[in-house]
Amino acid sequence: MTVQPRLILLHKQATSGRVRFLCLSSGVVAFKPLPVLSALRDEDYSPTLQFHPTAIVREAEIHLGLPEGGIEPVADFQAWVDTPDGDVPVLLAAFSGVDPPFDAANRTSSRFIALTESRQLSEVERNLLRRAYEHVLG
Repeated sequence: MTVQPRLILLHKQATSGRVRFLCLSSGVVAFKPLPVLSALRDEDYSPTLQFHPTAIVREAEIHLGLPEGGIEPVADFQAWVDTPDGDVPVLLAAFSGVDPPFDAANRTSSRFIALTESRQLSEVERNLLRRAYEHVLG
């Protein structure tokens, strides 16, 4: 089986530090939802396999209709989710513009949400967002 990494996309406002996550119609894990029986692994889980984010970030830019460089990987973040099909890595990337790309979100039937607006998401997605939020804000 080929492991397909997933991506969480966020925008951090440079002046205020406000963090918003791109929420697709299927949730915040782009671009294929996690299976129902998924569980977030502990933060100290460290598999030998690591993923470089360049390819998946470029795929996200193409999917959202953004120019190259419109999304940048967030360094030193990688979470692992235990699924019925095996472990899936989740990487983190940030939109590089001053403002979130609202047009790209509208084109893909997505929206930007704050962490406090994640109640409708699955438990594993809420926990992924919490980890991402803590990582970005330090």
